[in-house]
Order: sequence, then structure tokens, then C-alpha cells
Amino acid sequence: MQEQVLRVLRGPAVWGAALVAVGGVVPVASADGGPEADLAYHGSAAMASGLVDVRLTPRNLGPSAVPDATVRLRWSEPLAYRQELPGGCARSGLRVVLCRVGELAADGLGERVELGVRLRGAPSEVLMEVDTVWSGGVVDRNRANDRQRLLVLDTGDEYYF
Repeated sequence: MQEQVLRVLRGPAVWGAALVAVGGVVPVASADGGPEADLAYHGSAAMASGLVDVRLTPRNLGPSAVPDATVRLRWSEPLAYRQELPGGCARSGLRVVLCRVGELAADGLGERVELGVRLRGAPSEVLMEVDTVWSGGVVDRNRANDRQRLLVLDTGDEYYF
């Protein structure tokens, strides 16, 4: 069983390392000399019988563009071993999925990320956390709006963040 888990996690680790290799140039610099942007995520999540459907839209409030970004979705309950994730998303642990957000123009919206994950068992609730794990070297001084926590109950209802 442990060998199976390691095999599942090996691919996302390589994929995540590849994301770090992307770079870019943006015009506005922060006080420490690096470009500055303000990323935010808003969306919804619903859970029914252990299946969590997530939809989120990334936004860059500027002032600089972001050459590439990755969002991390973490759950308080472990994910089922087999997952069917959309392109650009990869599992990164027993409770974590990373999704590539891509380039975000200054004061612009990114493409909507939609995914469904199956949790082990059928918990009555799950705490979902959303945050930026990588922003292409751009500094985000306002981390309050790119870090979200949402309690999702197994009701089938949509909960918004």
C-alpha cells in the first residue's frame, strides 16, 4: 500500500518542480526590488457523499503582471487514492492538489479552475484551504485575499469564498 502511495505522489513532485522553472519580467517593483502583485481567489465548493466540486477564479489586482502562478488546495480529510484531475492540476500529498493558474495580467482575471476530488470515506464536513504556492517571483504583500478557508458540509449546497 505504501509503495502505491509513493508511486502516486512521485509524478506530482516532478511536475511541481517543473513549474518553478518559469520566469518573466514585470514593470513595477516592490520596496525590496522585486515586482509586486496582489493575487486573490474567489469561488465555491460543494460536497455530496465524499465528492467535493470546486470552482475558483484567480484575479490579479496588480500593479504588476504575474508570469505564471500555482494555487494549492488543501483538505482536512485525506483524498481517495485515485483521482481524475483536470489538466494543469496534480496531486501533491495525501490532502493536497496543486493547479496551475497561468499568467495573470495586472488588474485581470485568470481562467476559472474547476475540479472534483473524492475524499476517503464520506465525511460529514471538510475544511478546504486555498492559497498561492508559487507566483513566478512576484511579491504579494496582501496575503489576506489569496488565502481562503472554507468549511464545506456534506449537504450538496454550494459554499462561497
